[in-house]
Amino acid sequence: MPDATTQKIILDCDPGHDDAVAILLAHGNPTIDLLAVTTVVGNQTLPKVTRNALAVARIAGITGVPFAAGADRPLLRQIEVAPDIHGESGLDGPVLPEPSFDLDARHAVDLIIDTVMAHEPGTVTLVPTAGLTNIALAARKEPRIVERVKQVVLMGGGLHVGNWSPVAEFNIVIDPEAADIVFSAGWDVVMVGLDLTHQALATPEVAARIAAVGTGPAAFVGELLDFFGQTYKDAQGFDAPPVHDPCAVAYVIDPTIVRAVKVPITIETHGTHTLGMTVADFRAPAPEDCRTSAAVELDHERFWDLVVDALERIGETADTGWTPRAAAAVIEDADGTVTAVGQER
Repeated sequence: MPDATTQKIILDCDPGHDDAVAILLAHGNPTIDLLAVTTVVGNQTLPKVTRNALAVARIAGITGVPFAAGADRPLLRQIEVAPDIHGESGLDGPVLPEPSFDLDARHAVDLIIDTVMAHEPGTVTLVPTAGLTNIALAARKEPRIVERVKQVVLMGGGLHVGNWSPVAEFNIVIDPEAADIVFSAGWDVVMVGLDLTHQALATPEVAARIAAVGTGPAAFVGELLDFFGQTYKDAQGFDAPPVHDPCAVAYVIDPTIVRAVKVPITIETHGTHTLGMTVADFRAPAPEDCRTSAAVELDHERFWDLVVDALERIGETADTGWTPRAAAAVIEDADGTVTAVGQER
């Protein structure tokens, strides 16, 4: 049962390899009370990322947590996805099982609103690890959630570097108008951006620690990292992939693992060369009423300790529906979706 030290979160995501690890970390850490998981278009189209989220839930043995699908497009712009990093399914590499439960009937925006409004003010943290469309829509549909949410801890942005453009990070640039709404809404926002997440490298030593856990979910993470590592090397030249999204969950679990500094942050929504840039103003000390912070430094070892510990706590799950790729008969559909025959254990 959750106690007074438990952190209640809603995880809004677009799985995505690093989103999958974020789900596992949130589920496996004893200080996190995962109230809901919502999905949004991002790394791939909404149907694909939603199926991926449900597949991860089955592999991890997540039950009793509502999952809901949200926005299938940005507020104003055309959909952009990231197949060069995450593949055509959004979670290429492992062969995914069929979901074991159905989506919540509500739209993700309504699930977010209902969940925040059902809990005491200042007790629910929103953890978006994707574009911010769902969060912006929720804040606009029910403005009262802004004063009730404890904090928004998001993976996105960057102080000095981009990955979708020289200055813009993917989660922000795919829906900069939504990001602008979220950053300026008036709640506390912690931006866990590329300056921090590029320190969360899944090195060979990390991969070995995960493999040593010896469970199905840990082997699943190993397959995620194998694919993710290769695409990151091909697309961006990383020798080891940065695992972005769990860093936001880690901050909620233990803020001392992630050093953040207060700084005013605004979102560029019009620039020809700077669209989606998270503009941080370091010209002077942050004013006392500054509601935005940026993560700048990660304790790499303690971060991966959290991930490994979560996998150990998850252990073997009764009905993963999943078989390691080497043991599965693989069928790849014309649209790139990968399924397998005879996966049930």
